Amino acid sequence: MIKTYFHPGYAAPLGDNHVMPIGKFNLIAEALQTDPHVSLQPPSPLQPEHLAHVHTPEYVEAIRSGEPRSLAESQKFPWSPELYPSVCLTGGGCLAAARTALNEGISAALVSGFHHAFADHGEGFCTFNSLIITLDQLKQEGLLYSAAILDMDLHYGNGTASLVASRPDLFALSIYGNDYLDNKPYRDVTIKRHEDGMNHRSFALPEFCDRTQLFDIMDQALPLLVNGVKPDLILYQAGADPYFEDPYSPLNLNHGDLLERDRKVFHFARKHGIPLAWVLAGGYTKDIQKVVQVHLNTFQAAKNVYEF
Repeated sequence: MIKTYFHPGYAAPLGDNHVMPIGKFNLIAEALQTDPHVSLQPPSPLQPEHLAHVHTPEYVEAIRSGEPRSLAESQKFPWSPELYPSVCLTGGGCLAAARTALNEGISAALVSGFHHAFADHGEGFCTFNSLIITLDQLKQEGLLYSAAILDMDLHYGNGTASLVASRPDLFALSIYGNDYLDNKPYRDVTIKRHEDGMNHRSFALPEFCDRTQLFDIMDQALPLLVNGVKPDLILYQAGADPYFEDPYSPLNLNHGDLLERDRKVFHFARKHGIPLAWVLAGGYTKDIQKVVQVHLNTFQAAKNVYEF
């Protein structure tokens, strides 16, 4: 059984015309309700002390109160009183999934919006970086020593890279097709290039990247997750936006390719005996059902590999 954390409160009101398909969480949950191998469970929200370990007091207060408005909306969401409780719930989902994975080997949370969040501001539909919040909290509780983040959203995880740089027991690996800098995506990865560090590495996917190129790059990149100290946990961002119809994607990857991507990730984690929790990420294709299908396929890949 894959314990999967979901709450209707994940979806803050964004207005009718926002590019973020906030309704996808409910649609995925509805599709999973009849799956005998998936158990949907509500998480507890993050508490202020969880946020305080990663984010500045000024930023947390801006998200809570809406002032200053420019900071409260730095992640490109319209502020509303529902924003703070919603992002505390999504962060709580990530934390709950990680706890469960440590005990059961695999878990998921129907949440997204983490990897562009910095300590003092948000970017790219990411408010609080609950990947880092989760790992910091579990380390403080003595539940893990080292951990890795595997980010396969279309966009480079710039916020995560900034936060792991001062956390030597964490490692972040981003395999991406759009660079991301100063709250702006760069479709052509040859135009902008960030600097990797000792514990944050990245691999850019070339324009029109197909499954053969993707899997070759994954075969080069994934071993870095176990280079040196084997992590006690992998947090995996399973992005839907590499899909070829996504308006941001320059890649040539279809549903079957992304399903096999996820199988490769799960096979790697299981082969090395590393617990894995995954979260959703990205996905802006006009037909929301195609976004939902990418995420449902990740569950199918997990069931295949973990033999549910």
